[in-house]
Amino acid sequence: EKPLHPDQRAPGAEDMKVILAFLFIAPLALSASAEKDYSSFDSAASPETKSRFAMLDDVRILANGLLQLGHGLKDFVHKTKGQMNDIFQKLYIFDKSFYELSLQTSEIKEEEEQLRQTTARLQINNEEIKNLSQEMNSKIEDLIQNKIQLQEKVWGLEDKVTKLAIIQPSVQETKEISSLKAFVEQQDNHIKQLLRIVEDQHVQLDRQHNQIMELEDKLNHIELQELAENSFTEEQTEPEAISFPVRNATAVTYQSDGAAPDCTALYNSGVRSSGVYTIKPNGSESFDVYCEMKFGSSWTVIQNRVDGSLDFNQTWDAYTNGFGDLNEEFWLGLNKTYSITKQGDYVLRIELQDWKDNKRYINYAFRLGGPETDYTLQLSRISGSIPNALPEQTELRFSTADRDMDIKNDFNCPENYLGGWWHSECEETNLNGKYVAPRSKGRLDRRRGLYWKPKRGRYYLLKSTKIMLHPTDLKSFD
Repeated sequence: EKPLHPDQRAPGAEDMKVILAFLFIAPLALSASAEKDYSSFDSAASPETKSRFAMLDDVRILANGLLQLGHGLKDFVHKTKGQMNDIFQKLYIFDKSFYELSLQTSEIKEEEEQLRQTTARLQINNEEIKNLSQEMNSKIEDLIQNKIQLQEKVWGLEDKVTKLAIIQPSVQETKEISSLKAFVEQQDNHIKQLLRIVEDQHVQLDRQHNQIMELEDKLNHIELQELAENSFTEEQTEPEAISFPVRNATAVTYQSDGAAPDCTALYNSGVRSSGVYTIKPNGSESFDVYCEMKFGSSWTVIQNRVDGSLDFNQTWDAYTNGFGDLNEEFWLGLNKTYSITKQGDYVLRIELQDWKDNKRYINYAFRLGGPETDYTLQLSRISGSIPNALPEQTELRFSTADRDMDIKNDFNCPENYLGGWWHSECEETNLNGKYVAPRSKGRLDRRRGLYWKPKRGRYYLLKSTKIMLHPTDLKSFD
């Protein structure tokens, strides 16, 4: 409690001071009166005897003082009791609040443990379902091969039936043909059932994945809530920015002739609208690029795919010089991209969107070689919301159908998977492949499509992709 102001003190304290002073002075006065009486009694010339008892008035004064003292003590006791009751009431409220807070903390910890256990169970179920799905896919492949073989046999039998149409077939041959047709129909029905099961398994996998993501979000929320409750006096700190060594600062500054070397420099000069602009990197001719304003800066877009209106199965020269419309689908060109990145250190950002309109991204620190290295690419993942699907710390050479640089493989990846890319192994991620819808006919056609496939993870068939560049001095781009 705050101390009372001198003008706000209880009147009982002043009364106590007066009463105590009275009790101290009254005995002295009585003693002095008694001594005076005794002295006068001894020295008086009159022989009559004085009374040794105190005067009645003195007794009354003393009694009145004691009465006032009693009343003052009574008031003081009552006020003290009231103050003590207030203190006890506040202590009770504090104890009750502390007990309720303890119960809430225990409940939060129990819910967190239950969520962790549920997440673990869902992850185990997810792995089991994935394994089952892989086994079923393998069985379906075998059944499809069997179906193809049976169809070839049926076609042969149909030819025989056509030839025997002139000649009356025997009863045994008729039964054999009927049994084979029934067997083929049975196999077709079995394959259709397996395909439906696989589709159900994929739906269940997506549902499990979404549940795990929701549980992880809840866990993160609980952990942040507990951190806030236990750190009221701690200051909030900014997240640590990712820093990269910069070889050359010219990637974010103007040249002497006033031309912007990239989109970030345009943004720093005051440009705030996304669109097509002309830049002139150091040591290069000027050319147009598409600048996308986001995260408080501007990014230079080097690839954009949205609807499949542009065929990306192009030649080496096309991929070197660039093709497409900068306002729609396009590939900026390896030579132009290299002229930008050779100015300094850049971040490579890949943005992906699947056919359910889910959006993911991944950021890389990277190095791009020049034409003498066939535009070799080296990657190192920084951050992202999707697993990595490209080899890290590996020199990847760019290849097209008419110029395959993958000397480790006899199989021509660009020719068979339709699009120039930094290939290391076939059937890996290819963001320049054929634009394929989810319901496309044929597994091989889908495999030639636009997809993102981590080595350990799901196969993401993509609806749109975007690849962008930004100097590494950007503090936060998530």
